[in-house]
Amino acid sequence: MENKDLTNINDAAYQKLIDNITTLWGEAKSKAIAAVNTELLDANWYTGKYIVEYEQGGKQRAEYGKRLLVNLAKDLTARNGKGFNRTNLTYMRKLYLAFPKCGTLSHKLTW
Repeated sequence: MENKDLTNINDAAYQKLIDNITTLWGEAKSKAIAAVNTELLDANWYTGKYIVEYEQGGKQRAEYGKRLLVNLAKDLTARNGKGFNRTNLTYMRKLYLAFPKCGTLSHKLTW
């Protein structure tokens, strides 16, 4: 990535300073993205868990046909904004069902 507006200082120590700071901020951004992804993954998994547990109500199998995801989508969107449509909630539910143990989930999935 070349920028024509960079100061033309040929001092090696100055160039090293620029390189060190650039590397620092690049690594910080990568770590921040990874942390956000982990938190979002956990939130999606727990949302799916809560849905499945609610559906089953302590039973081994869930009762279907009660429009749960449609109602949840409407109410969660009203309260929290975008990201809670029926399709997304279905994927969150499937995530939990596919990976019932959250502890190893972040190692299996990457964005």
